[in-house]
Amino acid sequence: MNRKSTGDTMEKTDPIVAKAVDLVKTYGDTDSQVTALDHVSVDFRRGELTAIMGPSGSGKSTLMHCMAGLDVPTSGEVFVEELEVSSMNQKQLTQLRRKEIGFIFQSFNLVPTLTAEENILLPLQIAHRPIDRNWFNKVVSVVGLKNRLDHRPSQLSGGQQQRVACARAMMERPSVIFADEPTGNLDSRSSREVLEFLRQCVRDYGQSIVMVTHDPRAASFADRVLVLSDGSITQDMDHPTYDEILAVFAEHDDPDNGPVNVESAAVKEG
Repeated sequence: MNRKSTGDTMEKTDPIVAKAVDLVKTYGDTDSQVTALDHVSVDFRRGELTAIMGPSGSGKSTLMHCMAGLDVPTSGEVFVEELEVSSMNQKQLTQLRRKEIGFIFQSFNLVPTLTAEENILLPLQIAHRPIDRNWFNKVVSVVGLKNRLDHRPSQLSGGQQQRVACARAMMERPSVIFADEPTGNLDSRSSREVLEFLRQCVRDYGQSIVMVTHDPRAASFADRVLVLSDGSITQDMDHPTYDEILAVFAEHDDPDNGPVNVESAAVKEG
């Protein structure tokens, strides 16, 4: 594991926080092989919110899972903070995730028997890392959960649960947070709350976030939108408007669900 460092502190001056180099991911044997990623190369810049979009089966979740070390590419390389994720063993991956990578799941992944505060602090306690109470108070204030810290997940709305999950990812101050459909299970109001929080993390705290989403309204919160189709990046847009994102998907078909109904997201959002 090589990285630039000064003593025990890693220099994070490179504008690229994570990158994929000629990434290929295939499933199945030779006769029934499916190519999920087809020689993808992409950089993710520090301090940006990047949205990854595409129809079902386009490779967007596979790309994110490979970037986060949750899946192993068939060939190619993945780097986070100049560390080669794709060559790490499980112990090294665990250490990397504790220090450099945060993850936000669509299903929240909260421990039902723990309070909101305990869920937020759980990764730090597992890693036996000190808790910075000033940072904790700042994160809790940003997500608007000051009065809900003693509540368990069953006592919180979906939006509040997802904000707990976001706060948990932020607490470790990772170099990059990967979010898998973070608003997929939320209503329009809760979705907006979570997206505004993610954007604030990028704007105010320099956090780097990569978000997979099917929702053009959610993607319009991003600084950059990548569009995948058949395992390849077909669009790379900087600060696209909602209408520009709609225009890109107007001709796309979803092989699982028929034509991509991007207008439904607009109706849902109101």
